[in-house]
Amino acid sequence: MNGPDRLPLRHMLYADLLARPAGGAAADDPSRSLLASMLAGQACGAGCLPADLGLGAALLGDLLAEYFPGAAIAATARPALPIPELEDLQKLLLDHRAGRHVSETWIATIVATACAGSDHLWQDLGFTSRAELSQLMQVNFPELAALNSGDMKWKKFLYRQFCSREGIYVCPAPSCGVCTDFAKCFGPEN
Repeated sequence: MNGPDRLPLRHMLYADLLARPAGGAAADDPSRSLLASMLAGQACGAGCLPADLGLGAALLGDLLAEYFPGAAIAATARPALPIPELEDLQKLLLDHRAGRHVSETWIATIVATACAGSDHLWQDLGFTSRAELSQLMQVNFPELAALNSGDMKWKKFLYRQFCSREGIYVCPAPSCGVCTDFAKCFGPEN
């Protein structure tokens, strides 16, 4: 469902979302284009998020009304995947939010919800590349993004941060550089 044949539709949906006149703070929010990319991806079947992005119908309605007025997004209907650590991941993200835009709270929920997926986090979010996810993290959670100085894959990085808060250390080696799983955490993504 999500492949090269869906790319023109994705570009069209993305352009349509950004053409909508957002007002107030939403117009100046650097996450607006990232949210548009995520929504376009989800509408084309990319990602793992439920149709409401994990926000619930009311908050998704608020997001669309403020950032993309008049948009009717028909995201792929799929159930929310269970994620026991959802609240802990949300808290981790919110504790590191930039504090500039209301979208940061929505994005924290969306990212935490997408952590339940089985692909790379950027794919689970419906982005076209890891660069979009890195930008999303830098804009919305800059202190947390700065901690990922080794460019660890984002989902692994978030779980590692969460686990270290809880006193859970899963790395089998004293440092990542000598761990046998180094390539799984830091290698190139497809």
